[in-house]
Amino acid sequence: MTRYTISTLPQASSTPGKSQSIGARLLWLALVFALELTGISVWLDAAALSRGYFLTRWMHNWGAWSLRGIVAFAFLFLIFAYLRNRSVIARLFREEVGARVHFAPLLVHVLLLAAFARFAQPLFRSQPMGPSANAFAVGFLVSGLAAIAAAALAFLPLPAWGRLLRGSGEMWMYACAGAILTCWLGSQLRSLWSPLARATFAIVRVLLRPFLSAVVADPATQNLGSPSFQVTIEPTCSGLEGMGLMLIFTLVWLWLCRREFRFPRALLLVPVSLAAAFALNSVRIAALILIGSAGAPNLAMGGFHSQAGWIGFNLIAIGLAIGSRRAGWITRGKREAARGSLFADNASAVYLGPFAAILAAGMLSRAVASPFEWLYPLRIVAAAAVLWCYRRHYRQLDWRCGWLAAAVGGGVFVLWIAADRLFGRRAAGPGIVPMHGAAWIAWLVLRVAGAVVTVPIAEELAFRGYLLRRVDSAAFENVSFRAVSLPALAISSAAFGIMHGSRWMAGSVAGLAYALAARRRARIGEAVAAHAVTNALLAFWVIARGEWGLW
Repeated sequence: MTRYTISTLPQASSTPGKSQSIGARLLWLALVFALELTGISVWLDAAALSRGYFLTRWMHNWGAWSLRGIVAFAFLFLIFAYLRNRSVIARLFREEVGARVHFAPLLVHVLLLAAFARFAQPLFRSQPMGPSANAFAVGFLVSGLAAIAAAALAFLPLPAWGRLLRGSGEMWMYACAGAILTCWLGSQLRSLWSPLARATFAIVRVLLRPFLSAVVADPATQNLGSPSFQVTIEPTCSGLEGMGLMLIFTLVWLWLCRREFRFPRALLLVPVSLAAAFALNSVRIAALILIGSAGAPNLAMGGFHSQAGWIGFNLIAIGLAIGSRRAGWITRGKREAARGSLFADNASAVYLGPFAAILAAGMLSRAVASPFEWLYPLRIVAAAAVLWCYRRHYRQLDWRCGWLAAAVGGGVFVLWIAADRLFGRRAAGPGIVPMHGAAWIAWLVLRVAGAVVTVPIAEELAFRGYLLRRVDSAAFENVSFRAVSLPALAISSAAFGIMHGSRWMAGSVAGLAYALAARRRARIGEAVAAHAVTNALLAFWVIARGEWGLW
């Protein structure tokens, strides 16, 4: 294997000041691209793109998949390069460059974005353009790609990109092939919706027969149920999305616990988990029909319909995590040891337990919500019970906080409100129906208490206390907050953002802010206090202004 020697990057083009690592620059570049892509996706509607011309038709059919392919390529390239030569890539990521980005490429990037917007306006206005459409499409594509290149050079000089490519060897070819395969599989999976939906229809029909005296079933329209309550099993109800989530979870689980499993035997967990996800989706639809037929159609199509899928996913994930450790034919070591460790206190349960309790209680309370989530206090009780069980472990953590927590919490609150105004998500949220009376006031007090006390503690223990450090080491409790890596910051913040659904961008930035607060003072108390301040300000804003959609 060719040896690669790291040397210092030239600093002639950098401005004086505190330097930043290549990893930090890549993180900032990714953040800039994410913000710009979010704005572009909100502004441009692909459905308005004309399909009457060669390039515009290609953009309509393959534009989204091409963008996904670029993202997949970048992700796979970094992973493959890191796995191939971990020490070289890690040293490259720590290598320092100038403190500021290069102004000239950044200015070019802005000008190219302006040209990109100019070319986009006539293309996305749902009106015929004539022969000039292809010319505008060329300008749109060229200016977009050139803007990406200019931003890349603004944050990292060309020699740094050359070092990354040379340090990764031929991994770019594998990443390219993997991105193409990912996009192809993504486009082909849609063809499975209809046959899987028909299979789901047949399974649900069999499940209903022992419980309903008369089953209404029309294979032509996929209409199924009882004479009093029926549903249509659309292709999107095939369970394919749940199977995709289960596939991702299983692969991640196998990777994290790879030293505990016997390969290739452990790979059998993949088809087992996918089959379980598909079967449980059929059970979910059958249960929904039975609930609606029993006289509770609002409950069936409301809380249960939206939460039963997540409940099933969590049941399979927990069953996989517990069952795989107890199966001696796929795990290393003795089966008795695995069984014994299941009930013993462990660091992961200490940090993840309160958050898992809130998730489980939340899914249960929302599943029976029709239309008001009157069981929300169950989340507080569940989290408090777990916190009490592990109270002696929590005494060992550093819960101190200072002015930094208040500043970060206030800044995140301002960001949250600004993002809500920018993207126009101020409609009332599901399950939040303002009322009057003592019961409403009591519920509101408990809702605020959960948002300000139990939620910050549980989420910070899970995302900052556990995930932030677990990315760097399996022995995460030995990792100081000050020593966490940039990939750990990015991954934990992105996971925190994804948990917030449509507000994933603001959630990711909030997670990064809380993580940096904990990293700055090397104590989890800073992150918990900052999170609590944000939620307290948000609660006051919601109640004072009646903007329930923020909750």
